[in-house]
Amino acid sequence: MVTISGRAVLITGGNRGIGRALAVEALDRGASRVYVGTRKALADNSDPRVTPLALDITNGAQIHEAVDKVDSLDILINNAGLALYDDLSNLSTLQRHLAVNLFGTYAVIQAFLPALAHSRGSIVNNLSVNALAPLPLIPAYSVSKAAAFSLTQSLRVILAGQGVRVQAVLTGPVDTDMTRGLDIPKASPQSVAQGIFDGVENDDDEIFPDPMSLSLAESWRGGAAKALEHQYVALLAPAESVNS
Repeated sequence: MVTISGRAVLITGGNRGIGRALAVEALDRGASRVYVGTRKALADNSDPRVTPLALDITNGAQIHEAVDKVDSLDILINNAGLALYDDLSNLSTLQRHLAVNLFGTYAVIQAFLPALAHSRGSIVNNLSVNALAPLPLIPAYSVSKAAAFSLTQSLRVILAGQGVRVQAVLTGPVDTDMTRGLDIPKASPQSVAQGIFDGVENDDDEIFPDPMSLSLAESWRGGAAKALEHQYVALLAPAESVNS
């Protein structure tokens, strides 16, 4: 089991919503250092364990500057994301979602990978149940999260040899600015943050941190898609044996 106590944690998109709740929860669980990456300055930085980072995950220069400011890292939580209402009629909207939710996440992972390999740490990608089935109100978002989920599953296998754990968070509706226009039951950011860290500590491949997503957990873990993922991992084992 992974413990948060005494660990250095970096959270992107940490100034509001789930990101802010994750920062608070990490501190409550005894994290030694919480790096909070934001596009805007933090409203409150009273805890000496918190280090704010100017971090637009689509800005390569800011990513590399952030790397220089992080002394060590145990857990990277890719929480920054974009969600806009659309109908897939505008290519630029899809490109914006992919730039943040897929390529931004990828860029941050690659930049901090040396530190995570050194600590044999964890990468936690905050995705969405829309990665499993698209929500027609936000299809570009759903496409980008599905791509980011595939990235997560791929890196889980690729980085295992370096001792780096890769986990996917499949959130349902959460009461944040992103879902303000949806009149549906929503989990609180605080309860979702608790569920995410519970999943990290339990070493779950996929983390279902709220009641809606949790209702899918059993069928996902015992379903055909997860079984196929395991079969593909098994195919890689003989190739690694030959190359070693």
